[in-house]
Amino acid sequence: MAKFLRIIALANALLIAGAFGVPTAARNSERIAPIVPATPSVYQAPIALLVDVTSGQILHGYNTDRRFAPASITKVMTLYLAFELIDEGRLDPAHVMVMSPAMYRDWRRKGSNMRLNKGDQVRVSDLLLGIANVSANDGSAVLAEGQAGSVAAWTVAMNAKALELGMTGSNFGTPNGWPDQGQTFTTANDLVVLGRALIERHPEKFRQFIGRRGFTYNDAEQRNHDPLIGRIRGADGIKTGFTNEAGFSYLGTARRGSQRLMLVLAGVPQSNLRAELARNYIEWGFSEFERRPLYARGEVVGHARVQGGSARKIALISDRPIHVNRPRGTKGEMHATIRYVGPLRAPFNAGDQIATLEVTAPGMPRAHIPLLAREDVPVANSFDRLVNGVIGWIP
Repeated sequence: MAKFLRIIALANALLIAGAFGVPTAARNSERIAPIVPATPSVYQAPIALLVDVTSGQILHGYNTDRRFAPASITKVMTLYLAFELIDEGRLDPAHVMVMSPAMYRDWRRKGSNMRLNKGDQVRVSDLLLGIANVSANDGSAVLAEGQAGSVAAWTVAMNAKALELGMTGSNFGTPNGWPDQGQTFTTANDLVVLGRALIERHPEKFRQFIGRRGFTYNDAEQRNHDPLIGRIRGADGIKTGFTNEAGFSYLGTARRGSQRLMLVLAGVPQSNLRAELARNYIEWGFSEFERRPLYARGEVVGHARVQGGSARKIALISDRPIHVNRPRGTKGEMHATIRYVGPLRAPFNAGDQIATLEVTAPGMPRAHIPLLAREDVPVANSFDRLVNGVIGWIP
């Protein structure tokens, strides 16, 4: 451990001296070869991705930017949008919505549903439970019309939220993922972004509405088809998907201690194969890597240059403890580099993501950890420019 800490200190010394560069993209559409033997059957999924979302490190993946139809995983964006609207005061979980004649005509018993009938009055909280746990197509449509006035208006809001999150490879044409001639598509990378935002921005709602083993409504008891819940320690969601055209897909997650892994599988030909791959994949991620601590939450990782600001440099921190995963048994030094496009132009605020910590080591998947500004840096006034100019002349 002492040797490891010296390596990190050396990396920081270099960074503070001004070693910076253009950020390396965290997303990767190429196959990332596992260092230790992965479950061979994972390659029976055309698309796969496994990420430690507590650090942002990709443990394994391939075809992660390939677009595919997410089917009912689309409902994760509907849930995320609903959670955001609740926080904004524009949606009340206790509010009652009605299954309108139009929604009844279009969605009565269509695919997975929560057995809503024409004229049924249903609370928003029950709609969210039905959408999350029994994949209710009818519940998604009722929620969309009840809150936004129409399904079309709801999908506009879905796509706006996707852009806010940086989901540039995604588009949503329905609130529930029903086949729509290719209008709805996403990528594995985008789904991890969405899943991480769902959990980190709305942890209480995630626990309240997602990850139940089933749901009963209108005297119909139905089970959740999530392949991990109740079978894998720490599993708590998120959503399966299936259509004949898209095959079987899954966005899932499990947490053990302070570590949370998230996986995506898409295009799997059979439901039981999807379940087997998902369980093996996430167990592999927990068992075949060891986590190494780098920095505590809020600890200064390094500094970045600032141009035109009240300060000439800014301290960089993380809003969470920084760990990296190394395949068990691998050796060799770790190297940490702060990457950003610099010097950074003021102004920016404390908490803004302005850099990335890139960590590499022999036998380890490359890790990219977001770094945040520790404090505000406003635009320099006349006095600040004078002081910075004088400091710049000091050797």
